[in-house]
Amino acid sequence: MTQEQKLAASAEMPTTYDPKAAEQKWYRYWMDNEFFKAGQRKDAEPYTIVIPPPNVTGMLHIGHANDCTLQDILIRTKRMQGYDALWIPGSDHAGIATQAKVEQKLREEGVSRYDLGREKFLEKVWEWKDKYANTIHEQWAKMGFSLDYSRERFTLDEGLSEAVREVFVKLYEKGLIYRGKRIINWDPAARTALSDIEVEYKEVNGHLYHLQYPLKDGSGHITVATTRPETMLGDTAVAVHPKDERYKDLIGKTLILPIIGREIPIIADDYVEKEFGSGAVKITPAHDPNDFEVGLRHNLPQITVMDETGTMNADAGKYQGLDRADARKQIVSDLKELGVLIRIEDHVHQVGHSERSGAVVEPYLSTQWFVKMGPLAEAAIEAQKSGKGVNFVPERFEKTYLNWIENVRDWCISRQLWWGHRIPAWYSESTGEFVVAKNEEEARAKLGKDDLRQDEDVLDTWFSSALWPFSTLGWPDLNSEDFKRYYPTNVLVTGYDIIYFWVARMIFQGLEFTGEMPFKDVLMHGLVRDSEGRKMSKSLGNGVDPLEVIEKYGTDAMRYMISTSSTPGQDLRFRWERVEQARNFANKIWNASRFALMNLEGVTADQIDISGNLGTADRWILHRFNETARDITRLIDSYEFGETGRLLYNFIWDDLCDWYIEFSKLSLYGDDAAAKSKTQSVLAYVLDRTLRLMHPFMPFITEEIWQHLPHRGETISLAEWPAYDEALAAPDAVAEMSLLIDIIRAVRNIRAEVNVPMSKKVELLLKPASADLQNIIKRNEHYIQRFCNTSDFASSLETATPEKAMTAVVTGAELYLPLAGLLDINQEIARLEKELDHLNKEVERVDKKLSNQGFVSKAPAHVIEEERAKQKDYADKRAKVLARIEELKG
Repeated sequence: MTQEQKLAASAEMPTTYDPKAAEQKWYRYWMDNEFFKAGQRKDAEPYTIVIPPPNVTGMLHIGHANDCTLQDILIRTKRMQGYDALWIPGSDHAGIATQAKVEQKLREEGVSRYDLGREKFLEKVWEWKDKYANTIHEQWAKMGFSLDYSRERFTLDEGLSEAVREVFVKLYEKGLIYRGKRIINWDPAARTALSDIEVEYKEVNGHLYHLQYPLKDGSGHITVATTRPETMLGDTAVAVHPKDERYKDLIGKTLILPIIGREIPIIADDYVEKEFGSGAVKITPAHDPNDFEVGLRHNLPQITVMDETGTMNADAGKYQGLDRADARKQIVSDLKELGVLIRIEDHVHQVGHSERSGAVVEPYLSTQWFVKMGPLAEAAIEAQKSGKGVNFVPERFEKTYLNWIENVRDWCISRQLWWGHRIPAWYSESTGEFVVAKNEEEARAKLGKDDLRQDEDVLDTWFSSALWPFSTLGWPDLNSEDFKRYYPTNVLVTGYDIIYFWVARMIFQGLEFTGEMPFKDVLMHGLVRDSEGRKMSKSLGNGVDPLEVIEKYGTDAMRYMISTSSTPGQDLRFRWERVEQARNFANKIWNASRFALMNLEGVTADQIDISGNLGTADRWILHRFNETARDITRLIDSYEFGETGRLLYNFIWDDLCDWYIEFSKLSLYGDDAAAKSKTQSVLAYVLDRTLRLMHPFMPFITEEIWQHLPHRGETISLAEWPAYDEALAAPDAVAEMSLLIDIIRAVRNIRAEVNVPMSKKVELLLKPASADLQNIIKRNEHYIQRFCNTSDFASSLETATPEKAMTAVVTGAELYLPLAGLLDINQEIARLEKELDHLNKEVERVDKKLSNQGFVSKAPAHVIEEERAKQKDYADKRAKVLARIEELKG
């Protein structure tokens, strides 16, 4: 820190906290001094997190803010605990999503990617990437994330591209990657294949069409049903169950496919459910994944009746050129005219939609590249079940993970895009042969040909993302210092919605290529929803921009709200009022710190001494802080951020601000120099270390305050994390303070009950339950007199009960406040009788309403419940007022 910065830091704290000024100043200071760069603690234990790389498709949203804030809390805590903490930043090229964004932009300019050609189009995408990568950087800075930018990665940078090629080639050589013709999910809008988990199923109101397929011999027909009549043009069989008595004599016979007139066989297959519908199923091998498998078993033809855009092709006959939706309407009309459409039923069913384009997905027969997932899944399942797998938080997600990988299907990894990792396969133009290799030179050597053309397709984005935990650390270079030191990583923080997309695949690849799990823990968090619990979306217009939140309330308030508002695995509801509460909490910390600093003038870090003879309140706050530090460390280690937030809030707001600071004023403003010095030390010590506990949650305000406090070191972000100290345990001080707080609260409650302000002095008599308690009260009577504002105070085991007094019982003592010193009894009786009259009228009004059958029979249930609640409340209040009047008159 420069001399100017030191002078600025030591200046008097402003009356109010200015988040914008602090955030800009301290983030720049942290970056300039490379406080977050890993590798500077050579002998420390490493702790690693790799950021789930955001897509370079646009701005970060509130979900990103939540995800990364949790990571930042963990990495800041570990850094303060002395670990060599590494948090790797990076971003994902997000193939299909980013290409779709750029193509949309080009369309607005009247240009297509085909007009530009592959090379020029990719230049446009890189421009897009650079723009949004910079935007993401700016947002990370705004949110205070302590990333090591010296190790930033991008899924298309050269190092990661090398890792992708290495993995592809090795998996291919092991027979785990193959090229084949199979049914895949096809996005006709983006014109690319999709993997199963890139398909979102939505409930759609559709129809079930019941059709009659006539037997060739004219002896009858078979009824089948379909939700997609346009695919019947590609039917090559009708299947029945081999044990279905209704059809046993028809197996092997021939049907005539309506409209087309093609002869198709009746086959028997166990796939068919006898009890479902008619028990007969149309088989369309080129347009349904289950039918495809049936077709392979029975050597059926595969007839594709659509092209890549969802338009009917030449095999669709007279419907060629029609969009699939228009073709459906025309086919249904023609089937009706032929008399073979016997019934149409309304039918609600799940229809697959492209996660990226929103188009209805078409099951489509296509030649693609696939990963054989079975062997990879077996290794992951064995590791998990043998106790060598990852630790899921919450644990219930382990079952979700295992259920998916135990039923995993082969993964279609090729995409008909230009933006992404080009598939490392080369084809001979003359022979059509192909070879898989890391580069063209290697391919030429393997194939012995010079006329090579690289595969046009790119890899699924998740293929490169699956390598993220080790490719970012230098793999496949096994001598990489970062890979050797920081892998495997410690924790992956991510949403439960991508457990299949990403988490499972990272585990598969980590085991396959490093022999280790890529992370020890997986912390699953939920989605950030709106205040009504709805998913945030553009259509609802309920999204929240984290920068807007920061602009209104500051980064710390946003971070504290989102990180402490849910438990692991649960969704959280974003509420503006909770952000405001977090801002108010930050202001409370600021104001308490200002008070402390005004009373620490001249105190240096070397002068802070909490040993020796301390007062009850001093020993109590040290004990409470010590407990809080222990519990917060435990809770952060178990990822219970919501409970951590509650503990911090309660300790700071209640123990530190509401009680200790108030108690400390007696010493700080008193004449006992030794007591004042001790209290200053305790106040400085506790505030310093409380700010350290708060720092991972609210990094900016804690740095700002800490720099004003007497301290050692350049930044709170590298200050030592508070550890539990047995020497600070003071259960006797806790017992004493508990009694004092109970007495003070009881007196304040009585004052409130009889409307006597704190400014008015009162007489207070105490009757402790034992001599030990009497000694505690005598030792601390100056606190009682000060905070109860007593005119006369007495405490004795022999205290007699006054005739007319307000009484209260706390653990270990009885309290009496004589009425004569509190209020004019006649005046209070008059006030209470007036209140009684009001309550009588309210009780009568509600009773009359609830006895009115017309009201009870017509009013909504919740209105009736509200009236009954009022009835009970008014009756309870009336009983208390009556009892109080009787007490005063007695």
